[in-house]
Amino acid sequence: MTSPTDDRRFRLTRWVSAPDIVDVFVYVVVLNLAVEYLPAVITETFTLSLLTAVLLKLVLDVVVALKDRVKSRLRAATGPAGKIGGALLLWLLLVGSKFVVLELVALVFGDQVSLGNFWSVTGLILGLMLARAGVRRMLAADD
Repeated sequence: MTSPTDDRRFRLTRWVSAPDIVDVFVYVVVLNLAVEYLPAVITETFTLSLLTAVLLKLVLDVVVALKDRVKSRLRAATGPAGKIGGALLLWLLLVGSKFVVLELVALVFGDQVSLGNFWSVTGLILGLMLARAGVRRMLAADD
């Protein structure tokens, strides 16, 4: 027989997995390193950097899912129009997502958090994705 606590824990794990939590921790570390070394990247408190990391996790998961769908359509395209259209859509998604991140952070956190400009947020996102992949690879090696 399951207790109400077990049932609540089961529902929570359906939404949040261990790799998601590890990703957020990795994002917090990378974001705070960016705050320390890049003058354009600002978070006023650790709590805001943690919340920013959660927001980045959510947005980047959506962008990666969309990118994978566009890439699969691009691979499936047979004609030149489909290939060119898919490539343009992929480019638009990759470039546009940086502006979406900047605007969402500005909308949610106002002046308390700034990820800088297009180039600084692009570098930050590359750093986040590389660090996430590195940590996941390290953890997978332990299995």
